[in-house]
Amino acid sequence: MNNEALASLQRKTVRVLTAGQVLSGFGLGSTLSIGALLAEHISGTPAWSGAAATFSTLGAATWAIPLSRIAYSRGRRPALATGATLAILGASLMITAAAVMSLPLLLVGLFLLGAGSATGLQARFAATDLPSNHSRGRDLSLVVWATTFGAVIGPNLFGPGEVLGNALGLPHMTGPFMITIAAQLGATTVFWFGLRPDPLVTAMQANQDAGSARPSRSIKSAIQTIRQHPRALYAMLSIALSHMVMVSVMSMTPVHMEHQGATLSLVGFTISLHIAGMYAFSPLFGILADKIGKLPTVLVGQGIFIAALLIAGFGQMGFDKIGLGLFLLGLGWSAATVSGSALLVESVPLEQKTNVQGASDSLMMLSGAFGGAVSGSILAAFAFLGLNLAALIPVSAVVLLSGFALLRGKNR
Repeated sequence: MNNEALASLQRKTVRVLTAGQVLSGFGLGSTLSIGALLAEHISGTPAWSGAAATFSTLGAATWAIPLSRIAYSRGRRPALATGATLAILGASLMITAAAVMSLPLLLVGLFLLGAGSATGLQARFAATDLPSNHSRGRDLSLVVWATTFGAVIGPNLFGPGEVLGNALGLPHMTGPFMITIAAQLGATTVFWFGLRPDPLVTAMQANQDAGSARPSRSIKSAIQTIRQHPRALYAMLSIALSHMVMVSVMSMTPVHMEHQGATLSLVGFTISLHIAGMYAFSPLFGILADKIGKLPTVLVGQGIFIAALLIAGFGQMGFDKIGLGLFLLGLGWSAATVSGSALLVESVPLEQKTNVQGASDSLMMLSGAFGGAVSGSILAAFAFLGLNLAALIPVSAVVLLSGFALLRGKNR
């Protein structure tokens, strides 16, 4: 395939991924926000509310590697479609769990819903599979940005979703998951029929035609690759720790706001602001990463995190300050994730790309699972302020890692 044909396929690939992400984004807000409230409702204690983030992110961590294996063996198209299908099953189980008041079944549903998050993460890397003249940071960030539409609108459908659920006779707070199911069905269709020819299959075929050997796809080979490319290790750690910060605070915000008397609509609006920060400005950070460097953009994200945590924490009694803090929290996540992902893509060879990407997404989600696991207990013991101050610990770790990387001349 000549350069012009590759450029044309790249443009088509980004368009298809964008459309799929718009649809899949409708399920993002429901997964953690409503999941946390359902976990508290079914269990009868706020201590279990953190389980929503834990099992959803644990599911994403678990599914990241199998989905990357599917991508390696058969291409991005079946991998992305499989992830969306698993998310549909998870949303269905959430509704069933609420009907029978079963916490274990709810946790299984959250675990399966994590596949939807893993799919979204893989989609951003799919935008960089093909060699092209476009900058990786920009293409990757455009796919991340596409999630804005569905993700911002999604939480605001809590109210309409509940009306739909009541009309269908569904349990309390489960109506929004019907919207999740419909959106994921649409995303599955777009990925399955739109990604032809498959970008990863095309890139790997070109690589093999050039004489490259078919790579190993084991965890051991991924670790070996990371050890050989220190910048990839830094990128993985910065992505993972930044995700831990975001999940730990975001997942507990609905619980804190509900305890302060906020309505479900206000909670949905606040989460919408947060998700807007996560995705709406990602092209800006993609361009910034290409212009000033990936590592400095990661540091920009950490600076935004610090402001977010202080505003939300010390403003814990005011919904306006919580909303501003959550918006900035999403903005910091966007800067760190877009720039860190772009750095990871350019730090490893093509033949190990899906292998390392799967490991990175798994580590990212495991870090989020840990943040979600401890956030409920921290909220119960130290209130919302204590949770935000505790989140400064991983932020400090990323700043220190960035300093070491700069001293070693790893910035690009």
